[in-house]
Amino acid sequence: MIYSLFGKLIEKTTSLAVVECGGVGYACRTTQTTLSAIGAVGSDVRLYTHMSVREDAVELFGFADKEELSCFQMLITVSGIGPKVAIAILSDLTPNRFALLVASGDSSALTKIKGVGKKSAERIVVDLKDKLNKTNPAAQGITVSAGNAAGADQLSEALAALCVLGYRQEEVMPVLLRQSDDLSAEELIRLTLREMGRRTK
Repeated sequence: MIYSLFGKLIEKTTSLAVVECGGVGYACRTTQTTLSAIGAVGSDVRLYTHMSVREDAVELFGFADKEELSCFQMLITVSGIGPKVAIAILSDLTPNRFALLVASGDSSALTKIKGVGKKSAERIVVDLKDKLNKTNPAAQGITVSAGNAAGADQLSEALAALCVLGYRQEEVMPVLLRQSDDLSAEELIRLTLREMGRRTK
């Protein structure tokens, strides 16, 4: 299994990034989000990868960060959602926005994406929210003190969304609880992802 690629970006199209490593060019299908993040042809780039093996094809998918890779891998576990649709979804939505939609049960926002119908959108939300609840029951609700009561809903949404992205409650809760009570769930997710990213460098 290829975990990641690091090398020179030698080609970039609307849906493909080609990274040369050790004289071999690896073509990775990817999202608009990653294509915007990795810079120009000729620059060094790292992509986190997923290899899809089917009877008729072997394809490599590459992403600029682990959160986007995690979202992609969860999406393709949903019945009826293949890599092409997953790429389309993550081209329109950042990982934290996608996770927030799942955590809040907002399937209607997904129907605005090309290739995602009402039933598919509902299946994505139901399946991934169910997986979240089964693997991390504590994310279904947070017990907060009176001082944090005003931000309880935002904290709950942010925690659930971060768990969708693959983080454990015990590692993100200390970061979430340090943030201001008046921040939106999306702002909480963004700040937490930034801090978690600094820890892994």
